[in-house]
Amino acid sequence: GGEPLRLSIDLSVQAAVERVLAGGMALMHAKAASAVLMEARTGRIVAMASLPDFDPNARPRIAGYAGDSPVFNRAAQGVYEVGSSLKIITAALAMEAGIATPRTMVDTQGPLRINGFRIRDFYDNGPELSLRDVIVESSNIGTSHLAVEVGTERQKIFLADLGMTEPVPVELPEARRSKPLLPKRWTTLSTMTISYGHGIAVTPLHVAAAYATLANGGYRVTPTLLADPKPLGERVVSEAVSRDVRDMLRAVVTEGTASLGEVPGYRVGGKTGTADKPNPQGGYHDDKVLATFASIFPAHDPEYVLIVTLDEPEDRTGREPRRTAGWTAVPVAAEIVRRIAPLMNIA
Repeated sequence: GGEPLRLSIDLSVQAAVERVLAGGMALMHAKAASAVLMEARTGRIVAMASLPDFDPNARPRIAGYAGDSPVFNRAAQGVYEVGSSLKIITAALAMEAGIATPRTMVDTQGPLRINGFRIRDFYDNGPELSLRDVIVESSNIGTSHLAVEVGTERQKIFLADLGMTEPVPVELPEARRSKPLLPKRWTTLSTMTISYGHGIAVTPLHVAAAYATLANGGYRVTPTLLADPKPLGERVVSEAVSRDVRDMLRAVVTEGTASLGEVPGYRVGGKTGTADKPNPQGGYHDDKVLATFASIFPAHDPEYVLIVTLDEPEDRTGREPRRTAGWTAVPVAAEIVRRIAPLMNIA
């Protein structure tokens, strides 16, 4: 409209995010990485990075798989299974539907068998856990039972309300073309696997917007790269459910799989996700993962959402390579928070 274009990007924060992400990508021997930093109450994107990077004056040729190209925007364009990062969505749905509270006991006896498939937990969690501990201990079996109790149709509606079933309407053409991958036939098995982040593929921007919505009091945000934020959307969950979500995400850091995410003074909350990478020849790789840490800070009154994803990471400091998000994406995200929080004047 002839007016100056003002972006939401903070250049100092953007530079710090890129620098730390690049260092973390090298330390974790990852082939690629992305990060999204978003204001939880507005959806404004403060920083967004996709690595490896490229020089716009010397665009590289795209050879082979397009998703491996430096030109490909992993944060806004790539759709991925992000694993257990989506379990908090299942928990929020169960609480909003009135079938569970954080203290409700959930069946975690495994393995869970359905249609010839077995659903297992990374660790044996015993016969039952509270809903809070289903999230803290990251139980696939627990979220599967919750999703079945809620039902497929309510799961579909809730994901749509969070913006997880359509392209993100951000001001980037590649994002608007990136439609999430959903089941062609949404079976009971689909409902179960989606409850823990498999069988659905979304962009990191989708995850950021969903976490902002669940953590900010329950109002849907619209991601934007413009300085003037879009109006908040309809309420998706109640303030009480939003508060419980924040408490659970905080507990994952203080007691659960994201203990390396603690940054003194900033009360980080979040959820890890480690998803096996699909093999182009079919099935999944045994030794390649996509590791995600979806976080909020400060957890008691979130100002920001930070999503960090590493492609094929390996922490090689131990006797055996460690690939899970708790060992790879989480410490990288913690270092980003440590570096950028003072730049953003967070007390």
